Amino acid sequence: MFDIAPSEMMLVALVAIIFIGPKDLPRVMRFVGQWVGKGRTMARHFRTAMDDMVREAELHEMEAKWKAENERIMREHADLLSGTASPMAQIPPPEPAAERPPESQHAIENQPASPAEPQRPA
Repeated sequence: MFDIAPSEMMLVALVAIIFIGPKDLPRVMRFVGQWVGKGRTMARHFRTAMDDMVREAELHEMEAKWKAENERIMREHADLLSGTASPMAQIPPPEPAAERPPESQHAIENQPASPAEPQRPA
């Protein structure tokens, strides 16, 4: 993240030992570690709050789209909801079946009801 080279880290450690002293260095490092931990915690809370805000904005946008689509569908099918038109009136009637020749009807009548049932002589 900060791209600190090992030689730079050694220079910082040497300066800290000289100015702070080896006796107080562990206490200072613990203090710095606590502040870094608090900073990370605050950053995590901030990031979570921002993610929640984005998610909520997306949810409101999707709800607006769904509401608009629902209103469009309700306008298109208002006659079905008001009861003025029958839903069955919009279905086209079935096409008439083609007539079979008499010999094929006779063959169908003489076939067994199911393939597992053997045919008995009449």
